[in-house]
Amino acid sequence: MSDTVGLAPHRYAALVAPAVDRVFTAAMQAGRHGGGAELSQRYGGPPATGFLVELRTRLAVPGGTVDGPGFAAVTRYRDPTACRRSLDRHVAYGMIHRRADGGLAATERGLAFLAELYQVHAEVTEELWAGHHDRVLRLVQVAGRLLTATQGGEAFHAVAPPYEPDSAPPGLLLLNRLGALRYHRADAHAAAWEAAGHTAASIAELPNGPQRQAIELETDRRAAGPYAVLTAEERLTMLADLAALPG
Repeated sequence: MSDTVGLAPHRYAALVAPAVDRVFTAAMQAGRHGGGAELSQRYGGPPATGFLVELRTRLAVPGGTVDGPGFAAVTRYRDPTACRRSLDRHVAYGMIHRRADGGLAATERGLAFLAELYQVHAEVTEELWAGHHDRVLRLVQVAGRLLTATQGGEAFHAVAPPYEPDSAPPGLLLLNRLGALRYHRADAHAAAWEAAGHTAASIAELPNGPQRQAIELETDRRAAGPYAVLTAEERLTMLADLAALPG
């Protein structure tokens, strides 16, 4: 198959983003309904666990940290004061530790929560994607190649490389690898709107039209890099596999 058939890397970046979003979002929602919400409540609820869930793939690493710029990038569309207050609550609940250098780390209690959360995600993805073992394995492999080929920005490096314990089943690996890929595109989008003179606030208010379309095209161009490691056939297979997964 030729790259001229609508699957050049920059075109593919636009096609695959919503497919990745759909599969990732469905799995995270399944996690909330499949025990994640109950687990969170046992540790204090969202005020205690919200950022741990969001940053789980780095904070679950023994000794793992997320630095200040990384946290700011992950939360770039949210009010910084509100985020600091939320972090204060996580610290008060004994779930997150603020390091002297401004970085964030999970406390012993936070690590215990994340270990349980990983187990919940392992169980729900196994159930959600039952009957699709070969597809999941292919997607795990290709997502791993893409992450290796991704340079990424601040948000990407706040969550990648995702923590993958030796016991992690394919569904859990896929969920977290897709999550990291989403932040690669998020960084590409931020770079595109910054280059166009926007801020996080102004891009949120920008209506559909030529300017937004130009920013989206630039996002695709900036997000395209990793997909160049795949052949056009591999790109098509990835799309088909994502489309076939329930959710």
